[in-house]
Amino acid sequence: MLEVKPQPVSGPARSGPQPGMSIAEAARRTGVSAHTLRYYERAGLVVTTVDRTAGGRRRYQQQDLYWITVCTKLRATGMPIKTIRRYAQLVSAGPGNEQERLALMEAHRAEVTARLAEVQENLKLIDHKISVYRGRLAAGDADQLWAPDRLAGAR
Repeated sequence: MLEVKPQPVSGPARSGPQPGMSIAEAARRTGVSAHTLRYYERAGLVVTTVDRTAGGRRRYQQQDLYWITVCTKLRATGMPIKTIRRYAQLVSAGPGNEQERLALMEAHRAEVTARLAEVQENLKLIDHKISVYRGRLAAGDADQLWAPDRLAGAR
């Protein structure tokens, strides 16, 4: 289970080389584009403030990458940006809203499970078609498989 635990911020900003990684490195490690990273930040999907250098360049921490991975997986399973934003707001707010977070995740899980069931049904049809083609090819009568009669429409 992936959990993001905010790290306390301590001490003054450093003027030397900044720890963390560049947006290019963060993009490479998370598998999303730099544009997507910027969008996630602008859209309010990132639970912490991404560090910046004195020159204003983003510096991502490992915690940021974990959270971006969470967002990416939620998005890949069909969660709307609006819902991911709400989830990020709840996480950012800290303790006390775990019941709402749980309800949000349970509702999304139910939606994903329903889509998976639909995909499984569709997969059964594909498996059936594969079986028919293999059987007909093995029997040597694949040319007898149904195909639209192109000449019927020309009559």
